[in-house]
Amino acid sequence: MHFLDQAKIYLKSGAGGPGAVSFRREMYVEYGGPDGGDGGKGGSIVFEAVPGLNTLIDFRYTQHFKAKRGTGGSGKDRTGAGGGDLVIKVPIGTQVLDDDRETVLLDLTKPGERVVLLKGGDGGRGNASYKTSTNRAPRQHGPGWPGEELWVWLRLKLLADAGLVGLPNAGKSTFINALANTSAKVGDYPFTTLRPQLGVVRHRHREFVLADIPGLIAGAADGAGVGDRFLGHIERCRVLIHLIDVHGTDPVEALEIVEEELAAYGAGLDEKPRLIVLNKIDLVDAELVAAFSAELIRAGADAVYPVSGATGAGMTELLDAVIAHLPAETTTERPEGEREEADEATWSPL
Repeated sequence: MHFLDQAKIYLKSGAGGPGAVSFRREMYVEYGGPDGGDGGKGGSIVFEAVPGLNTLIDFRYTQHFKAKRGTGGSGKDRTGAGGGDLVIKVPIGTQVLDDDRETVLLDLTKPGERVVLLKGGDGGRGNASYKTSTNRAPRQHGPGWPGEELWVWLRLKLLADAGLVGLPNAGKSTFINALANTSAKVGDYPFTTLRPQLGVVRHRHREFVLADIPGLIAGAADGAGVGDRFLGHIERCRVLIHLIDVHGTDPVEALEIVEEELAAYGAGLDEKPRLIVLNKIDLVDAELVAAFSAELIRAGADAVYPVSGATGAGMTELLDAVIAHLPAETTTERPEGEREEADEATWSPL
C-alpha cells in the first residue's frame, strides 16, 4: 500500500428537506385544517479515527464527499426522513486543516474518536407549524436550510512514543528492523527510506511504538533532499533517538546538522529529550568509539549510547534509556506467560 500523508478534499453536508403544504380532507373532521409536516434534516459530515489505517491514499482517488439531503415533509404531519450522516474514516493522528493549511479544525488522536465537522441543514417548516388563531389555513412553508461546504486538507501525523532521526545512511532502517516488527528497505545508498515506518518494540515487559523517518541533510528545512515534511510524524514523540554513523561522516558535524534542521522546523522538536546514539560500532574499534563519544559529549550531548543495529550490541542500555522517558501509561504491560518470550524477541541480529 502506498503511503500518503497529505490530501485535499471537498466536503458538503446535506441540505434540509422542504416542509409540506397540505390540508386535511376527512369526512368526519370538521373544518379540516393544515397538516403539512416539516422537512427532514440533512446529513452531517463526521470524521472518525479508526485503528489499522496508516495512510491517506484512499483520498487520492476520492476527493468529493457529499452527505445526503433530507427528504420533504408530507401530509398528516409527517416529518421527512433525515439524510444519513456521512462518516469519513481516517487514520489515528489525522489533522483536518482549513484551506489555508494553517488553521487546525480537528485533531483526531484517539481510537474511535468521532467529531462532526459540518452540520446538516435543518428541515423546512411545514404549513401546520404556521397555523395561528388568526391564520387558520396557512399556505407558506420553509424550503429547508442549505448544508455547509468546505475545502480542507488532511494531514497525517503518525502517533509514536519514540522517533528516529539522523543523516541518510545512519543505519536507521537496520536499527528499526532489528528492534521492531518491520521490514524497512536497507541499502548502501542515501535515502533508502522514502516514507515513515512504524514498529512496535518490546523491552522488559513493556511495549512502545518507534517511528523512523527519511534522513535529513543540511538545508532540509528549505527543501533539500526529501525536505522536512516528514518531521511532522515525530512531533508527537516523547523522545527522539538521534542515530549517528560512527563509520561515516564526522559525528560532531552530523549532530550539528540534524540539530539545526530540528530547530529550523520548530514545533518544539528541538526541545524534546534526545538520546545520542553512535551506530555501526561493529565496523570500528572500541578506541575510536570512545574518542567519538567524548567529542559528542563535549559538543553538548548529555550521554552517548554506542550500539550496533546489525549485531544488537548496546541495545539493552539504549532501550532502558528510552523506557525511562516514557510514562508508564504509554507502554503496555505484557501478560506473565508472554514475558520471557517477549524479552528474548526484543532484538535479533539481521
